[in-house]
Amino acid sequence: MISVIIVLPKIEDGKKIRDILVRRGFQVDAVCSSGARVLSELSQIPAGIVISGYRLKDMYYTQLADYLPSMVEMVLVGSPRVVAECGAGIAAITTPIHVSDLVNTLEMMQAQLYRRLQKKKTKKKQRSEKEQNYINRAKHLLMERNHLTEEEAYRYLQKCSMDSGTNLVETAQMVLLLNFED
Repeated sequence: MISVIIVLPKIEDGKKIRDILVRRGFQVDAVCSSGARVLSELSQIPAGIVISGYRLKDMYYTQLADYLPSMVEMVLVGSPRVVAECGAGIAAITTPIHVSDLVNTLEMMQAQLYRRLQKKKTKKKQRSEKEQNYINRAKHLLMERNHLTEEEAYRYLQKCSMDSGTNLVETAQMVLLLNFED
């Protein structure tokens, strides 16, 4: 579940919003009045949404937005004048807050964060130069010994990797070790 942190100058206002959101099924991790506290809370969560007022005890919302991690989005709550001046990339809701507007905005932002988290998880991790070197050496060994093309050698390593339940780098290391034992 995507966490929500509320930061408003008046803690009482934050608690009212928290109660509304909790009744609607959102997970609110913290209600605070300073940007420093928000950043401290964010260090413990992978992704989240910060609902922020215009001016906090220790900084403005723009300063806080600059410090937010990439998987954290901000919703600014402010007067129509403040919202009109809001920078790009920050969602905004005017006061007085309509519960349906707040809930719909948070649901939309949660859906976007879920998609980004999924995309981040499925992104191929880069192999180190050392790991890639193992694979390349194993491919060349297979190409020389078994007269395979580079693509066939790579497919052979993949198949062995899948059959043995090991990753490709470990399979390449095994092929190289077997060669040195001969």
